[in-house]
Amino acid sequence: MLTSVDPDVIRVLGDPLRLQIVTLLARETLCTTHLVEETGAKQTNLSNHMKVLREAGIVETEPCGRFTYYKLKPEVLAGLSEQFAALADSARTATENKRARP
Repeated sequence: MLTSVDPDVIRVLGDPLRLQIVTLLARETLCTTHLVEETGAKQTNLSNHMKVLREAGIVETEPCGRFTYYKLKPEVLAGLSEQFAALADSARTATENKRARP
């Protein structure tokens, strides 16, 4: 069954800084300080982006002393990948499906 891709997740990942953050987190679990160093973003801006990523269910937090570490939820990205794969499969057969003219 073909499901639609979650537009909120697409919107969240459509931001270049958030996509950069997700790419970094795909390699390792990082804290805010690491992410500020890697991206060059201001801490407050980065924190706002992390809130958006958390609310979208893409990342989760892991407290560690006075630091908060962030890690990706791979099942969310895998689900998104499966949804896009289903769309691609549908598009491959769409050339055979042509609606008749009215």
